Amino acid sequence: MSVKAKYQAVLDLGQELGIKNGDVSEDGGVLKIKGEANTPYEKNALWDKIKEIGGEGASDIKANISVSDDSVYHRHTVKSGESLSKIAKHYYGDAMKYNKIFDANTNILKNPDVIHPDQVLVIPNI
Repeated sequence: MSVKAKYQAVLDLGQELGIKNGDVSEDGGVLKIKGEANTPYEKNALWDKIKEIGGEGASDIKANISVSDDSVYHRHTVKSGESLSKIAKHYYGDAMKYNKIFDANTNILKNPDVIHPDQVLVIPNI
């Protein structure tokens, strides 16, 4: 199996996330990937996928992923059935941090218990 085939899930995720200025090459059995993620969350998602496939100290891949907007952790589009606590659990691993998301979005949210599909929420760095 080629190194590129081994890490195809990383490349697919990069495409799904819309990584900009992407470049992929293979040199001497090492996959080299480069690109620009929109947010730190997207960069972390790529690194998590790399570690999932290659382990913590993978020697067959080198990645240079920059971030275009590190003023926020991510921007999340609300889906039907979501709540701020569910969103907080997804991004922070702690549902009780929903108030951090609410506080960062008081320009569009008036009540932490009322969010609507298709609203775009700022997920702040914490």
